[in-house]
Amino acid sequence: MHRKYLYIAVFFSGMCTLAVEMAASRLLGNYFGDGHEVWASIIGLILIYLTAGYFLGGYWADRSPHQRTFYQILAWGAFLVGIIPVISKPVLRFSADAFDQLQLGAMLGAFTSVMILFLVPVILLGTASPFAIRLAIHDAQNAGRISGFIYGISTLGSFIGTFIPVLVLIPLVGTFRTFVAISGLLMAVALFCLGRTSGWRLVAAYAWMPLVIAVLGILGTGGPDKASQGQIFETESAYNYIQVLDFNGFRILRLNEGQGMHSVYHPTLLSYAGPWEQVLAAPYFNAAPYSPDDVKSMAIVGLAAGTTARQATIVYGEDIAIDGYEIDPEIVEVGRKYFDMNQPNLNVIVEDGRWGLRTSTNRYQIISVDAYRPPYIPWHLTTREFFQEAYDHLTEDGVLVINVGRGPDDRRLIDAIGSTIATIFPSVYVMDIPDTFNSMIYATRQPTDVANLDANLAYLHSLGNTHPLLLESVQKALANLQPVSTGGQVFTDDKAPIEWITSSMILNFFLTGDAEQLQ
Repeated sequence: MHRKYLYIAVFFSGMCTLAVEMAASRLLGNYFGDGHEVWASIIGLILIYLTAGYFLGGYWADRSPHQRTFYQILAWGAFLVGIIPVISKPVLRFSADAFDQLQLGAMLGAFTSVMILFLVPVILLGTASPFAIRLAIHDAQNAGRISGFIYGISTLGSFIGTFIPVLVLIPLVGTFRTFVAISGLLMAVALFCLGRTSGWRLVAAYAWMPLVIAVLGILGTGGPDKASQGQIFETESAYNYIQVLDFNGFRILRLNEGQGMHSVYHPTLLSYAGPWEQVLAAPYFNAAPYSPDDVKSMAIVGLAAGTTARQATIVYGEDIAIDGYEIDPEIVEVGRKYFDMNQPNLNVIVEDGRWGLRTSTNRYQIISVDAYRPPYIPWHLTTREFFQEAYDHLTEDGVLVINVGRGPDDRRLIDAIGSTIATIFPSVYVMDIPDTFNSMIYATRQPTDVANLDANLAYLHSLGNTHPLLLESVQKALANLQPVSTGGQVFTDDKAPIEWITSSMILNFFLTGDAEQLQ
């Protein structure tokens, strides 16, 4: 009886199947993003492929009920897993160029092409459980027990396979070699079981497979994952694909599919015409006169590579204590190496921003939330309960400021976030950043008036030594204030359908041709 080898093979087949699914999300996420649409497509198609594998496995097992057939199928499935990233890389590089140019049709075509590459290997892996059941059952008396055991150990393998790529392989060896490692592991198991049950002479016919996979693992794919103009660094973490680009002395941090700038750095220039410097204007919604010397504390949820922290330190001096919450430790390292994120007054806290803020004993004059970017908006940072936690961690003169994306003519996201904040904060303001699709929402802990901003701007000018970036920030906020709508949906921890709004915004953005405005 060789039933124990069937169990071993089924366990590793289940583990590798889920590992392939998790690795697929990273392979595609680097180019198409990590939104719920991408995840839904991956999970849905993988399930369809597995369904086909279940049907095929049962049929195949009845036609050829032999263990050697079973292990040969797994060996081929393992081999095809290993070559997925090799075949897909040219297509993915093409999709990266299409994404940079916002060519929707090309992106969808590339996504479809890559997902087709998973069809055959996942179907072959899907044959494992029904094939193993057919081989393991020799009498009806034990059919239920054996079937349950096989499905149980397959599911246990799947559970382990969910964590191995994300927590171990991808951060350690990267996405490409993660596929190679998954392939090599399952192939070793399949060929070992084949040798033990059908003879090592038969295994010799497949000796070329592990050699090819080993060569792929050693050589890699060559060159960077993306060939973006100005790229000087790339890496992968458990959370992101990370790029650093250099354009005329400006360092830019990009993540995953590469739309948007998460941080900017220049050794001598401080103003980047973006959302970072607009955080500096937050305290000046308070009653005048409000002195820059009064600003002593700040929290940044979504620190990235520290653009806002650097600007605040230069404008307010090293006396301002800054807690920066960033969930990805690799981004922190990139910030320190490439973006001069080494301010002595910056305390970097590597954890989720909401959890970090909730467990902090500090109170801040400014809490900046810079973790939104459609369609990647952490829903738990949009709810009434989160904004209550932010309110509770502000000083009496504290201000919450949030960077929010929008469509050219679509302000639903801003209205919803503003409406939710207004259930907690007494005064809410919105300003649109010129020549961008970003808006800043300011919310003060105390009741305030927009006239305060005007009065404080005059006061800052009268000081004579106010930093120019601060003057620019306050003046720009005052000049670009917008009407505040409080009629949007209020998000709660129980119900925050942020995906409906962001998906609709993105779809309308492409279909109306507004993407051309970004080129």
